[in-house]
Amino acid sequence: MGGISYRAQRWLVLVGFLAVPLTLLVMLTYYPAVKLLMQSFTDWDGISSESNWIGWENYKEIFTNSDLFGVFLHQIPYVFVGIVQNVIAILFAIILNSRLKGRNFFRVMLFLPFIMNAVAVAFMFQYVLDTTNGSLNGLLGAVGLESLQQSWLGNESIVNYSLASIGFWRFMGYNMVIYLAALQSIPGDMYEAARIDGANRLQTIWHLTLPNLTKIIQLNMFLTISGALAVFDLPFVLTKGGPAGASETFLLKTITTAFQFNNFGLASAMSIVLLVLTVLILAIQNVVINRRGDN
Repeated sequence: MGGISYRAQRWLVLVGFLAVPLTLLVMLTYYPAVKLLMQSFTDWDGISSESNWIGWENYKEIFTNSDLFGVFLHQIPYVFVGIVQNVIAILFAIILNSRLKGRNFFRVMLFLPFIMNAVAVAFMFQYVLDTTNGSLNGLLGAVGLESLQQSWLGNESIVNYSLASIGFWRFMGYNMVIYLAALQSIPGDMYEAARIDGANRLQTIWHLTLPNLTKIIQLNMFLTISGALAVFDLPFVLTKGGPAGASETFLLKTITTAFQFNNFGLASAMSIVLLVLTVLILAIQNVVINRRGDN
């Protein structure tokens, strides 16, 4: 590259390396996102080549139709169970960060559910939660707790908690490993200084461990809440949104609206609403967690 300066050569190398990934990013991410936003203002049916511009009508339909926006209430159990899941994950991480005999075995066993296929997990729990032949009802009957036997996937009041508990079982070990890695990065000198100052175990956890986990808690809560708002696989495989739509989630409703009722314009608007609500909720979460970390 004889007459080209070093600065020009550097720019050519940078452009050469960045051209392909940036092109793919624009084609596969930004262009579809812009197209989705534009379609949300139309009545496109997904088949015809033309669509009519209807402005904000799709968004008005979402917020005024309880059958659409109201399904977010079905996802509250996922958020609640997700928060409990993170609390339990922190407790297990603290326990397994100590000099517990066989701690590596327990770490592997708790992490194992995460590497299992999501659909396989759903089908497995279909047998666990089955009303007549399920292992959970069988266990309750064997220990004399017949009064607690339920139709776990057929009872409208508990079906979402049943589905959320599957996510608890699958993702708790994953969150635990992340917290465990964060705990191992905290200098041991800080704990020794706290013990010298007379801090007990609970005070050490509250005033030393948790503040040092603030950023990791923020990350895991981001994953938990965004996952709770975009639940799809469990209700789709196990209940198809039943009974009587009690387990239907907003994402499941969006996909049904698009591919079953061919209303891609409304489905696009629902996707935008889901994205905006996720960003707003996570922003509030970050403010709360950061305030706790600063304190």
